[in-house]
Formats: sequence, structure tokens, C-alpha cells
Amino acid sequence: MLEAAIFLTLPLCLAMAAFSDLFTMTIPNRVSLILIAAFPIITLLSGMPLAAIGMHLLAGFIVFLACFVLFALNVMGGGDAKLLSAAAMWFGFNQSLLLFVTTVGLLGGLLAFLILLLRTQTNTILAIGLPVPNSLLLAKKIPYGIAIAIGGFMAFPSSPILNGALESLK
Repeated sequence: MLEAAIFLTLPLCLAMAAFSDLFTMTIPNRVSLILIAAFPIITLLSGMPLAAIGMHLLAGFIVFLACFVLFALNVMGGGDAKLLSAAAMWFGFNQSLLLFVTTVGLLGGLLAFLILLLRTQTNTILAIGLPVPNSLLLAKKIPYGIAIAIGGFMAFPSSPILNGALESLK
């Protein structure tokens, strides 16, 4: 049961955030809150050492500080900052965090480029009736929750939490 919670909590929250960001350009606070609340429960029940839990919390805090600066500079949205910080906690202060933030950065840049390219064709897309969410065409924001989710999906297999859960199944 604990393994199922580990396997599903982060991916489901990331998927929910990505879809919400795609269609509404907002990431519900409850998604980040679920990730933050579930983390200590899951890690304590899994028997993760307190020092390791502390390193995971440190990773989330460091990412939060970086995101706070980006938010203050109006470079990043608040929902994106909260989601990225909450998800970073699940990776810990190790290679998987580096993989996560690097992947999110690269995918975020690619996503921004593609959406801006798409927006140059807004009139054509609307005229021929292509099924593209209006939020992508008309909003001034970029839904980075999508890049955060895909980066999380790509980096999650390298996370210590998931690897510990897989080891416990053997």
C-alpha cells in the first residue's frame, strides 16, 4: 500500500497540475499542498532516515528560494513556483534533483518557443477550427506546469523515494 502511494502521488499530482495549467493557466494550490503533506507521511512510514528526509526538505527549500526570486522578478508564476518547489522535495538533494530542474528548464524553453510560435498563427487556427485550448492562444502566460510535469515524469525513476519503494518490493 505504501509503495502504491509512492508510485502514484507525485505523478498524479503532476498530471493534474499540467492539465489544469493547460486549460486554465492556473495550478491549484491543493496540488502543491498534497505533495507537501504527503511527503513527510510517506517518508516516515517508509523508514527513510531523518537525515535523508532533511536533505529532501533542503532541496525543496533551495528550489523554493530560487523560485521566489524568479517570482519576485516576474519571470515565473506563483503556481509554477509552488509546484516546482513541492516536487523538488520528492527528489532530494542529489542527481535526480539536477536531472529534474535541468529537464524542466529545457522543456520549459522548448514549450515557450512552441507556444509563441503557435500564437503567431492564432487567426488561422481559430478560422479553421483546430481544437487548441483558447488559453494557449489568447493568454499572455506560458503554462510551465506542463514542463514541470514532464520533467518530473522523466526524472522520477531516478529519485531515491521511488528506488527505495522498488527495492522494498524485491
